[in-house]
Amino acid sequence: MKLDPATRQRLQDKIAVYREFIKNWLEPANLARLRPRLEFQTGILAGFALLASILLGVTNCSTQGTIQQRLDEDLNKSLQEVVPASLYDNDLRQDTLTISSADYNIGADKTTVYLAKKSGQVTAVCFKFSAPDGYSGPINMIMGLDRDGNILGVRVLAHKETPGLGDKIEVAKSDWILSFVGHSLDNLTSSQWTVKKDGGIFDQFAGATITPRKSVQATYRGLQWFKAHQAQLINP
Repeated sequence: MKLDPATRQRLQDKIAVYREFIKNWLEPANLARLRPRLEFQTGILAGFALLASILLGVTNCSTQGTIQQRLDEDLNKSLQEVVPASLYDNDLRQDTLTISSADYNIGADKTTVYLAKKSGQVTAVCFKFSAPDGYSGPINMIMGLDRDGNILGVRVLAHKETPGLGDKIEVAKSDWILSFVGHSLDNLTSSQWTVKKDGGIFDQFAGATITPRKSVQATYRGLQWFKAHQAQLINP
């Protein structure tokens, strides 16, 4: 927009007035006079708070895309670890169902299930779940199952268990988590779905029984939840 000469001159005059005001306000003598006043100190504090808020907002907006990209990459990696790529030709992240899970104590009132499909037919499912009662807090996991409810893989996504003891649930620290593969509600009894110390078939860790015990119990509850919704999940 092109300004006429008169308008441009008025703007330049106003800018000159504001510039002179700021210059006078920042004079050391003026600041020394204002500094003891409560309203001056409050204004300075509010100004810094506003500046910090703006910087935080700008930083959040500029990194939001990168953060989401990393989350997507982590989810893809987890899905690939518990559902073999040979079982699907669709985009698991886009093909989902969300079903109530409030009655199964697996960490959420609703659980999103990623559907693995080959030629349009569901071949496997995958979902996140949690053992909310781990030794040091929730143990977040992800599990892949075939159509019949046999475990294809389980991985721990996040936990706060004791390093060197409870962290053996991570596949990077031991192969304990791989002991779930191939098991289901059909080939193990309910009493077998616990650690050996409690009469089950899964190993416990020396000095850290609670962590594997709660992980097994949560996996068992996840299987029960799948069983309750199996028909809906494999024939969506």
